[in-house]
Amino acid sequence: MPRFSLRTHWQRWWMARLPLTDQLLLTQRNVYILPTGAGWMLALTLLVLLVASINFQLNLGYLLTFLLAGSAAVGVHLCHGTLRGLQLHLSPPEPQFLGTPTTLQIQLHNTRASVRHAVALAVHGSGQWAWADVPAQGSAGVQIAFAATRRGLQRIPVLTAQTLYPLGTFRVWALWRPQAQVLVYPRPEPGAPALPPGQPRDGSAMAASTRAEGEFDGVRAYRQGDTLRQIAWKKAAKAWAAGSGELVSRDGQQAQRHELWLDGAATGMHDVEARIARLAAWVLQADRLGLDYGLRLPGLHIAQGSGAAQRHRCLEALALY
Repeated sequence: MPRFSLRTHWQRWWMARLPLTDQLLLTQRNVYILPTGAGWMLALTLLVLLVASINFQLNLGYLLTFLLAGSAAVGVHLCHGTLRGLQLHLSPPEPQFLGTPTTLQIQLHNTRASVRHAVALAVHGSGQWAWADVPAQGSAGVQIAFAATRRGLQRIPVLTAQTLYPLGTFRVWALWRPQAQVLVYPRPEPGAPALPPGQPRDGSAMAASTRAEGEFDGVRAYRQGDTLRQIAWKKAAKAWAAGSGELVSRDGQQAQRHELWLDGAATGMHDVEARIARLAAWVLQADRLGLDYGLRLPGLHIAQGSGAAQRHRCLEALALY
């Protein structure tokens, strides 16, 4: 146990020394090289061949031994040169929902006049490598995915770039700590109930009027017998495009009298995470229907709005709450 703790402490100290940057140039100062298992086996084979050649005075044995040793020495130079001078650039990651893998877009830039073969990148310690050949004086894109464990702003984990080219006898690698952070939205509650009823607007003369659940801001859920003119076709098209197939109808009597507020108290849940999950599901429902809505939580108030900007504003507030 003390040995494992010492190793963990050393790894954390080493990681902490790496600079935080979204662009990294690989040089001899941050690129490391060690033999692989095949490399150590080759070294043992060369030693046996050398001893046998000396013992039996085999000229062809000397030739084979030094030929293989020379090939290994050239492989060291080629393997190290494959990463040395390579430029890595991380694009800003898009927000994702908790439970959905976050995809990182990484560009590899090669300024030299030869191809860099078999360059691999992965989240440090994951072992799930993404490979690419970087053309001469060109660029190549690589995608890496990782799963966040909690909502909110998450720092991108340490990434590893490596290559075994050309012989697989040496491993050349570099560690990279990106500076970017990814926003992780809360996981929406599966099978969340319908949206809460709208609330009368301030100063409305109809504050005392009653209305059915789900009716707000001039629209309501489709009822059998509604005419084609009553259906809000723009909102229906958005719902069909999202795959829900929900229909809403215009409600002339309620139009502009009520407004939809997604209030934490309306969820009827005491657990904070469960409440946030339900609010996230309601935000997606309201956005899918193209409604105006606002968000309320203790210490948090987001005014009425609609569209992609409002959806992002509400989900970001829930993620950081």
